[in-house]
Order: sequence, then C-alpha cells, then structure tokens
Amino acid sequence: QVQLVESGGGLVQPGGSLRLTCAASGRIFGIIVMGWYRQGPGEEREFVARIRSDGAINELSDSVKGRFTISMDSAKNTNYLQMNSLKPEDTAVYYCYLFNAVLGQSWGQGTQVTVSS
Repeated sequence: QVQLVESGGGLVQPGGSLRLTCAASGRIFGIIVMGWYRQGPGEEREFVARIRSDGAINELSDSVKGRFTISMDSAKNTNYLQMNSLKPEDTAVYYCYLFNAVLGQSWGQGTQVTVSS
C-alpha cells in the first residue's frame, strides 16, 4: 500500500510563488509516475503536471507551462511542484498521485492553494 503526503499549500498573493511537496511511502519499486491534478471551486479535476522517475516524462498542462515546474527525487520517492507567477485562477485543491504498473494509482489527501490579494 502506498501513502502520499502533500505539503506546501497556503495563501499567496498574485504573482507569488509556492512549492508543493509530495512524499510517497510504502512498498514502492520500479518505475513510477508522480504528478498533480487540481480542482477549483465548482470545477472538475484537471491535470497539472507529471514526471516519471527515469526522466522519460516531464509534462505540464498548457495552463501552467512557463510558470510551474515539476521535479522528482527518485531516491526519496518525492516530487516537487514549483509554482511561480501564481494567478487567482490557480486557486484550487491540489492532489498528488503516484502510478506504477504493478501498484496501480494512489492519491494524496489534497492541499489547498489560494491565490488572492
């Protein structure tokens, strides 16, 4: 069983930055993909970013490209979402996930990001 713990959310002014961290624990092996989705108020959950532990995938949605970056410390099964130039429309609950072909997909509990002056 895989557990994911997110941290780093909070309140920030427009134009500010936050870094989200997602740490995975449990019996994790092989190549994994970790990433983020977000869900704003009254909206559907949308893809934000993903990264593969071997570096073969590093993908960002068009809405965050140029402002967000995703990275991973594979030895720690931890990924980081650096969010710069934040906009009010980035306000959402951000959910981390991990996928592995054997373990399947696991989700974190979510962390709130609020961008407001």
